[in-house]
Amino acid sequence: MALSPDDVVHKEFQHVRFKDGFDPDEVDDFLDEIVIEWRKALEENVELKAKLAAYESGERAAAPAASAPAASAPAAAPISHEVAGSATATAGIIELAQRLHDEHVAEGEAKRQQLIADAQTEVERIRRDAEAKQREQSARLERERNTLEGRITELREFERDYRSKLRSLIEGQLRDLDQRAASNDSTPVSAIGL
Repeated sequence: MALSPDDVVHKEFQHVRFKDGFDPDEVDDFLDEIVIEWRKALEENVELKAKLAAYESGERAAAPAASAPAASAPAAAPISHEVAGSATATAGIIELAQRLHDEHVAEGEAKRQQLIADAQTEVERIRRDAEAKQREQSARLERERNTLEGRITELREFERDYRSKLRSLIEGQLRDLDQRAASNDSTPVSAIGL
């Protein structure tokens, strides 16, 4: 792929589902393409430097011939400008790619930090809610316990009073029976009608 600075500037990455930022694999693949093109440009730069060096050394060898330097001088200038332009473009592409990569990494890191902060806030909110519910439940259960203990005390007092009254009633009935029996024993048999 022939990569131009416009390709780097206008490259669009697909957004990833369930998280913000770009697909790291796609960004890495694009950076790999940039590295390949950069290496090609560097190799081309080396070749052009070698050709320039060969041309300049050939120019010096041809210096005794009067027409050779004049004919080859205009051709040397475009080659050196081409080498310098290619190196500058390559450095610009790499710098832009690195800056894009750094921006995406920083954006991802910021988003990660934000998600962590949001999760911690949510955990604290849930913890506060749970503690409030626990306090509310404890207070409600304490009230119910006090109510039940009061009711138990009332029932015990009722039982004690009931037993006391029942005992008094039974004892009164027994006394009445004893008195009737005692009064029946003192009545003469003739009075009974026998």
